Amino acid sequence: MTVIRKFETDIVVIGAGNAAMCAAISARENGASVTVLEKAPESEKGGNSTFTHGSIRFAYDGNEDLQQIMPDLTAEDFAITDFGFYPEEEFFNDMCRMTEYRTDPELASLLTGNSFETMKWLVSHKVRFVPIYGRQAFKVDGKFKFWGGMIAESVGGGPGLVGSLHEEASRLGVQVLFNAMASELIHDDDGVHGVIFKHKGRTSEVRAKAVILASGGFHANPEMRTRYLGPKWDLAHARGSRYNTGEGIQMALNIGAIASGNWSGCHSVGGDRYLPEFTEGFQRLSYPFGIIVNAEGKRFVDEGADFRNYTYAKYGKLILEQTGQFAWQIFDQKVSGLLREEYRGKQVTKVKADTLEELAEKLDGVDPNGFLQTVKEYNEAVRADIPFNPTIKDGKRTEGLAVQKSNWANTLDEGPFEAYAVTCGITFTFGGLKINSNAEVQDVLYQSIPGLYGAGELVGGLFYFNYPGGAGLMAGSVFGKIAGENAARFVHKAKESNGLKI
Repeated sequence: MTVIRKFETDIVVIGAGNAAMCAAISARENGASVTVLEKAPESEKGGNSTFTHGSIRFAYDGNEDLQQIMPDLTAEDFAITDFGFYPEEEFFNDMCRMTEYRTDPELASLLTGNSFETMKWLVSHKVRFVPIYGRQAFKVDGKFKFWGGMIAESVGGGPGLVGSLHEEASRLGVQVLFNAMASELIHDDDGVHGVIFKHKGRTSEVRAKAVILASGGFHANPEMRTRYLGPKWDLAHARGSRYNTGEGIQMALNIGAIASGNWSGCHSVGGDRYLPEFTEGFQRLSYPFGIIVNAEGKRFVDEGADFRNYTYAKYGKLILEQTGQFAWQIFDQKVSGLLREEYRGKQVTKVKADTLEELAEKLDGVDPNGFLQTVKEYNEAVRADIPFNPTIKDGKRTEGLAVQKSNWANTLDEGPFEAYAVTCGITFTFGGLKINSNAEVQDVLYQSIPGLYGAGELVGGLFYFNYPGGAGLMAGSVFGKIAGENAARFVHKAKESNGLKI
């Protein structure tokens, strides 16, 4: 290996998505010079953050708090909208409940406790947010009512979030190198001192007093997915960035960092059966209002177990376990108007029929007799005496089935009927590196590796089995900000100890 270019900076950030750019901005505003290494070309910058809707979960106590996050909201907006409230305690409880109480309580407390202040910090850095009327609210009696603890998204979705963060970083003087793939951490007994990377195919070296790893997990690496998640995960549809292949995690493990979290777990959703990998528009998330059947025509999951944003990240795994790794979502006309926007458009695998019998013949790969028997039994099991209400867990359920439906159980009996073919899509992995409350990466002796910090999806310990929708972006912002602050503090101390003027 011949290093053809060498230079120095205070802090190197590996990655250029939400967590990485929050870290870079935070470090820069705390007085450090910052260089960002982005593996992707500029046209594909931002990692998985670019592929999100920009939906973000944070604690708030009511309209006054929301006015600080979304200052463009008017009195009329508040008059026609019930935003409710989502206190820090409820956010923390959701983290515990969704992860079956395995989440690291210290990290979860930092995430939930810092979420509102971090949102204000993002707003101060010119990130704009708006209510998610289209996906998180239904209009009831002339008033929009939000549900599920998540009410805001960044203007322009994920691309808008990433674009705003990059613009702010540029304004502050952060250097970003694209086509820059980190390959090795420069380290010795005293800690980490920089990064070896390839910039446009040529090996380079940047010396630094601290390094922040924020390069994502390994969802786009089928070999690592199969090694850690298990059989069939090489068959899962990879969503998000094609550049999240796990090198950041591996570089840290190579110098003695300790692995942490749910390495056999991931965020996996149901989405279009035939869309190519790494494309947008994959998700199909209105399943709580219909039923999902497999190749045998049988239901295999409680579609109404909870609000969509508390179940969607784990249901992809259940689809992967079915014959052929596919399923069909079925809806009738009573609920077709409630389907999210991703069900409309050209890139949708959909069939439609006036009768259930006709629909059964159109469900590719499904046993028609098994499907018709499932629908018959399901319709007979629906409680007709309980009213349907999409804005709450309405308790409108089935009784007497092997696989119950706990909420939003309407009979399927009003044609025309619609069906959508889905498969498993993997969004990000849950296993990663262990960090402490200062976002310092820990080694196998549970001690901080001097000069090494972590944030975003490569951090393990927050999510197990499942996660509350929007908590991923919030975690990236919270721990990115913390990592930047503490890395800058580390740099200042290093300079002071060397007698340098800061």
